[in-house]
Amino acid sequence: MTAPPEPRANPDLFGHDHAAQALADAAGTGRLHHAWMLTGSKGVGKATLAYRFARWLLAGRPEATPPLYLPPTDPTFRRVAASGHADLRSLAPNAGEKGVKMMIRVDEVRTVPRFLSLTAAEGGWRIVLVEQMEAMNAEAQNALLKTLEEPPPRALLLLTTAAPDRLLPTIRSRCRRIDLFPLPEPEMDRLLAQWLPELDAGQRAALGRMAAGAPGRALELAESDGLTLQAEVDAFLARLPHPDPRALHQLADKLAAKRDGSALVTFMDLLRSSLAHAIREAGRGHEAAPYLAARPLAEWASLWDTLGRLADETETLNLDRKQAVLTGLSQLASR
Repeated sequence: MTAPPEPRANPDLFGHDHAAQALADAAGTGRLHHAWMLTGSKGVGKATLAYRFARWLLAGRPEATPPLYLPPTDPTFRRVAASGHADLRSLAPNAGEKGVKMMIRVDEVRTVPRFLSLTAAEGGWRIVLVEQMEAMNAEAQNALLKTLEEPPPRALLLLTTAAPDRLLPTIRSRCRRIDLFPLPEPEMDRLLAQWLPELDAGQRAALGRMAAGAPGRALELAESDGLTLQAEVDAFLARLPHPDPRALHQLADKLAAKRDGSALVTFMDLLRSSLAHAIREAGRGHEAAPYLAARPLAEWASLWDTLGRLADETETLNLDRKQAVLTGLSQLASR
């Protein structure tokens, strides 16, 4: 696998020139809004674009083609990549003490107002970049709210989120929003062929479909045995509405065996994605998956939401993973 660098050190942006140009144009007006929210599916490139914009601003907005580009040889690029730029602070989720749930802690958020109120070390902007804003609980979001309401001069907040609806309405209302869209299939095919040459074309195509046009998500799935877990999801759904209890226990044992909980998280994500796709297709009048006939579509949508809450609570509260799998899958079976 030849994976791209992490977002803070990645000079390349794929498929989002429209969003990069919008940010460049906003900066060119001389009245740049103090808070921007970059939204889109997991792994689509939100953090990569946010770091790209931050680097470009900190370097003094040089002429760039493509938009916001800064070469890796630039001193500002190197300092940002090494987490060594005095005017940029990044917040990202950290593992909680009681489990593997990734959170942005409120004590980290409370350092933001002080950081932004200081004079820029290099005479330009002070920037705080928050990855996965949805990983803040309500207390942490409220700690950020006053800065959003009364920003210091030359201060900028860049927030990325795959779930803007989980954020407080008062936060959403104070940010300019830019949506990042899935990459088209040919672009995904090209990138995955470059990054995953050890897989055959069929496996790469399957990863592209599973990731729904998000290249970072495709790489994550490749690293976390996503193809095998998707096969488990498909096999379970094919057995609905009457799954084999012995097979359920075997699957639960397999998912709970990985101590970091990643197998359970990936399986639940793929299961919910498969359910969402089936519900959308049925709602549009297309051929419905056979198992959907067991319940009204509204009930399937409610179960999709229930699975998400169960997965989150299992991580956050360090609940028994095997029991969580059995509970979630049993709810999808016929009553």
